[in-house]
Amino acid sequence: MNTLKVEGMMCEGCVNRVIAALKEINVVAEVSLENKSVSFEGDSELVKTVVSEIEDLGFEVVE
Repeated sequence: MNTLKVEGMMCEGCVNRVIAALKEINVVAEVSLENKSVSFEGDSELVKTVVSEIEDLGFEVVE
């Protein structure tokens, strides 16, 4: 399981935008507003793709 910390998610609308964007690339993720995180299964190439998708929405993925 990969878990990314995401800065900038402020509401359920943000969570829904992330979920929708990841569904478009066939990634099923658990997105937590409380923890400001995105968790999903996949290899390192998929992690790069997911980071790119999240950042394209205007959020920042942090360590």
